[in-house]
Amino acid sequence: MRAVLFCTIVLSVLILVPCTAAQTVVDQSSETATCTFDDGKQITARYNPVPAGKNDGPPVGKVLVPGGSAITFFTESDITLGGTTIPLGGYTMYILPNKKEWTMIVSKNTEVVAKYDDKMDLARAPMETGQLSTPAERLGLYFGHLGPKRCEINVDFGKTRGWVEFKQK
Repeated sequence: MRAVLFCTIVLSVLILVPCTAAQTVVDQSSETATCTFDDGKQITARYNPVPAGKNDGPPVGKVLVPGGSAITFFTESDITLGGTTIPLGGYTMYILPNKKEWTMIVSKNTEVVAKYDDKMDLARAPMETGQLSTPAERLGLYFGHLGPKRCEINVDFGKTRGWVEFKQK
């Protein structure tokens, strides 16, 4: 009887240890920005608020991947970005800063730590940019509800803010 009990305990430990070791650890330092349309459906961006430093903005000509992870993006409704339809679902999102204009990119790739691949782009849209009166110490994403079916995302980094609008279909 003791041998059966001992074997049961050992087998339980061998089965449970790999299961608990395989669980994904959630980064507690990530932040979330959400916009709710008038019908209650939301769009959400989750990101790592990495330090921005005292620069004018993020490195020019390089896709921004804060903390080595893409921004995750979820939509509960079909939306458009720059005239391109984004079906409801989960995606990754990137920002490509250039000197005069930034580009918002929504990618079909859902692997947050994968390298950016432009072949996976679902939508791209130019972002307007402006100068902040006080530099942002870290990357910040914020949504503004502009109307019944309109949300604008604002991205602050250093002395620069970029923004672009998402529209609900």
